Amino acid sequence: MNSHNVIKSQYRAALAMLRQAVKKCPDALWQDMSYKNSFWYNAYHALYFTHLYLQPAEENFVLWEKDPDGIISLNDRSAVEAAAFSRADILEYLAFCLEQVDQQVPGLDLAAESGFHWLPFNKLELQFYNIRHIMQHTGELCERLGAHGEIEVGWVGMGSS
Repeated sequence: MNSHNVIKSQYRAALAMLRQAVKKCPDALWQDMSYKNSFWYNAYHALYFTHLYLQPAEENFVLWEKDPDGIISLNDRSAVEAAAFSRADILEYLAFCLEQVDQQVPGLDLAAESGFHWLPFNKLELQFYNIRHIMQHTGELCERLGAHGEIEVGWVGMGSS
């Protein structure tokens, strides 16, 4: 298996775990603002940056069709509450990100610069960084699920490539 297929596999595994968390989230927890951010926002945030960092560079990024204004600032809690994406929306964005994995990863020059001035490393490290970001937020969501009825998300070691 070549490096690009390994990267695709790990993106798919990370996104599969995020998908499980989104699907298993109880309705009452979806927009719960008692946390720093709501469940849906945490999932959206992970997907937004997955989508962004899969692009060749910042200037190549085109917003997802249902996200006309860009990422919603957590500092504006009323905007976060008002903009709540549905579970179906988040699952649609996740499917879109999986398509981006299939489209973008095979052509990556892993030795090239990240393409994002605030991330001073190469494309290979960017992929690790991006997958770790997905898993950080998936872990946060799994922690919430566990605290609300011992809902578990199964481990996915590798995804199909």
